[in-house]
Amino acid sequence: MKQHPIMWIVVTMVIASCTSFSEEMRRHREHYKQQFLSDPRSPLDSGDLKSLDFFPSVRSARIEADFTATPTAEPFEMATYSGITRTYRKWGEATFLWKGQGASLALFENMTFRGNPMYRDYLFLPFKDDTNGHTTYGGGRYLNLSKADTEDGQITIDFNKSYNPWCAFSDGFNCPIPPRENHLPFEVKAGEKKYKGAVKSASGQQVP
Repeated sequence: MKQHPIMWIVVTMVIASCTSFSEEMRRHREHYKQQFLSDPRSPLDSGDLKSLDFFPSVRSARIEADFTATPTAEPFEMATYSGITRTYRKWGEATFLWKGQGASLALFENMTFRGNPMYRDYLFLPFKDDTNGHTTYGGGRYLNLSKADTEDGQITIDFNKSYNPWCAFSDGFNCPIPPRENHLPFEVKAGEKKYKGAVKSASGQQVP
């Protein structure tokens, strides 16, 4: 039976799209790993990178959310796992559906970065979900976004790009604790999993 040319065009487009997505995520994760080697403060060295672990990348974990800005929000002190605080301001709130369940997440502006041209567009999205302490780090995970991503009242949140705070690899870091409003009541099986290596102390030694 002959196949209609349009069917082959559609199939080709689908294959190309899947390849493009897979390649994008491969490049993203490779860049993520290389950042550990270029930052002098890094808790990991080249030998540790093999212990990084990730869920398979899936398109369904890249969601489109409605975004509502919160321009009158006041700065506040976000707690960290080391006991100190960091000053943030709630930039806005993203609302979305995850497998049919409604959810929302707050995005935050780091007040320390406001005067730094390199980071003043940066938005921080820390979150927890029901995988924490099981397949993912117990302290939650993070996402990096930008203010430009929110300008049209929509924002793309790609949980495939969620990553562990450095506290997942070593103590001695000031990792923000995801605020209660960013605790999701379901599993997000996307992004970085629990580190498979031994956690280090601030001195570089393994924590018993």
